[in-house]
Amino acid sequence: MPDPALHIVLYHPEIPQNTGNIGRLCVGLELRLHLVHPISFDIDEKAVRRAGLDYWKHVDLTEHADEASFWTWAEGRRVRLFSSHGAQSFTQCPYERGDVLVFGRETVGLPEELVAARGAWKIPMTGPIRSLNLGNAVSVVSYAALARVRPDVFS
Repeated sequence: MPDPALHIVLYHPEIPQNTGNIGRLCVGLELRLHLVHPISFDIDEKAVRRAGLDYWKHVDLTEHADEASFWTWAEGRRVRLFSSHGAQSFTQCPYERGDVLVFGRETVGLPEELVAARGAWKIPMTGPIRSLNLGNAVSVVSYAALARVRPDVFS
């Protein structure tokens, strides 16, 4: 399979519906979805069929057994973390083709020490909420990044 414009990484996802929605987004935008284990649900063929995810077989999916295997794969790549604790808006991120966009768990986000060590981008909020739903956050960032790395999609 050819290299995708972007890699979407879910770091220990907890809610199968969010992962399913993000998988659908990845199919629609031809992005590669990465799941970093452990994850809190099954994604075997029987489980996704029962969930009605008839498009799941089309997801360009890479699974990483643990954090160490993910970071080994990511070495030498441009990794962009997204967190409600990020310093700058995702709109300021200098996206490039092949970027690895990493999103944290639904309940706690990315580990604080990871954000502190590597930095992160945020989706600004003006209302009285802490963050967006994971699926919404991935969608917002994916479209912003894709507009920069594949402007032909938007013409």
